[in-house]
Amino acid sequence: MSFKKVDPKQSFPKMEEEILKFWEENKIFEKSIDKKSPKGDYVFYDGPPFATGTPHYGHIVASTMKDVVPRYWTMRGYRVERKWGWDCHGLPIENIAEKELGIKQKTEIEAMGVDKFNEFCRSKVLGYVSDWKKFITRLGRWADVDNAYKTMDLPYMESVWYVFKELWDKGLIYEGYRSMHICTRCETTLSQQEVSEGYKDIKDLSAIAKFELADEPGTFVLAWTTTPWTLIGNVALAIGETIDYAQVKSAEGSFILAKDRIADVFKDKEVKITEEFKGKKLVGKRYKPLFDYYIG
Repeated sequence: MSFKKVDPKQSFPKMEEEILKFWEENKIFEKSIDKKSPKGDYVFYDGPPFATGTPHYGHIVASTMKDVVPRYWTMRGYRVERKWGWDCHGLPIENIAEKELGIKQKTEIEAMGVDKFNEFCRSKVLGYVSDWKKFITRLGRWADVDNAYKTMDLPYMESVWYVFKELWDKGLIYEGYRSMHICTRCETTLSQQEVSEGYKDIKDLSAIAKFELADEPGTFVLAWTTTPWTLIGNVALAIGETIDYAQVKSAEGSFILAKDRIADVFKDKEVKITEEFKGKKLVGKRYKPLFDYYIG
């Protein structure tokens, strides 16, 4: 048996392009769907990406897995349809539409007309389809992108409502509560990706609470927090064992805090340092909670 001679100076990018061209010209993906499938259908549902932005690293990882698994079951004798989809709902398209329309408040959408706003969203929702097609092709993933479904299509939405009704009729729907990232303007939940898109440096309010020591009445440990709502259930204070702390006296009383924060906390007020020590000295000390709701 003779083998084709291997070119030691092979160009991998060129090889990739040749393979993609071969697949396209010979309809290899289509043939993998139409081939004999003695074991029947293997159902594959693809969670659709938004077409309102370009692909990122997460899409590459997910697309690789979504390509490998269907190929495996195809080789095992199954027919695996791989229909692409587009997620058309949610904040991504609304934010794009609002930005282009110059909308700042939700009341402006009502003034414009919800139906007109929705129609504008539909006209913009597939703006990056061509970029995605290039991405999927170059990645080497097999998927039917030309006949993709869209979540804004009525048949799709009706199918979702049908499934929800079936679950409701079977008593499988319940109301629950969980902590979620919320858009303060829209009052809707945010995905992790949407949360990361909204980060910016701002000045925010914080609180400094006074915790009176149980064995030293009139002496308070000052604790800083950006989440004052957690103080109701507070059960411990965090200190740094190697940080320099100081006990100071002012007109308001006796306080313990980090030494290098004295000027910031008391600003122009007169204070007298009565003692300096490392944070290790505070370990194990007991203090009175701000609220006694959880004290049995």
